[in-house]
Amino acid sequence: MTGREATLRPVRWRGLPRRRTLVRVTLIAVLLGLAAAVLRTPAGCPPGPPPPGSAPSGSAPPGSSAGTGVTASADVPSAGPPPLPDGSVGVPIRLAEPAALAVLRPGARVDLLVVPAGGSPDPTLLAPRALVLDVVGAGGAVDGSSALYLALPPEQARRAVGLPEGSRFAVVVRS
Repeated sequence: MTGREATLRPVRWRGLPRRRTLVRVTLIAVLLGLAAAVLRTPAGCPPGPPPPGSAPSGSAPPGSSAGTGVTASADVPSAGPPPLPDGSVGVPIRLAEPAALAVLRPGARVDLLVVPAGGSPDPTLLAPRALVLDVVGAGGAVDGSSALYLALPPEQARRAVGLPEGSRFAVVVRS
């Protein structure tokens, strides 16, 4: 056997790869690593919101008791914020005492009270048995980003939003 097929010598590089080749390979490796880091979802991250128009995975079929004011017991953890009941609108409310947010959870029922700016010191019941949709900044955020999102009928929502600046809101937790 003569020729190149009979030799057992290893293949040798004639020189190092060119600088352009090293830059390309490095760039590809960095981009692949970045793509893998972006596409990988850590186990602690909650899934994103469902696309608009799609039904939530935990929604009940039409005609069931979902959205009729029946809430789960406090011992059963909720899978997420409750859906907005028919005929209601979601309204963000900043409470006069943000520390009250620490005891509220989505799905709870509260009475929304208001003390108008320059009005009487007695609170007025604005919305009885309002459904808590979400609680944001319950950790006592000092930057004013804490809010309570409530499901209110449109007329109560208009009254809550139309109050003069300086009005203070409070909630009473219902069972």
